Amino acid sequence: MNIDRLVLAFAGSVILLSVALAHFVSANWLWLTLFVGANLLQSAFTGFCPLAKILRLLGVKPGHAFPN
Repeated sequence: MNIDRLVLAFAGSVILLSVALAHFVSANWLWLTLFVGANLLQSAFTGFCPLAKILRLLGVKPGHAFPN
């Protein structure tokens, strides 16, 4: 897997987890969903993603969306 796919898989997993936590625990978990969505939106325009930087430092193969 490259960085692009890992970022999408991680973001999707966090969103699903936060929605489940909001349903079963507290609606305040929806703030995590908002944060992840806002981060995905800003990375679409700026190309900056903190998770992509961390994965790059760990040696994961870059993709097309986050090449450097």
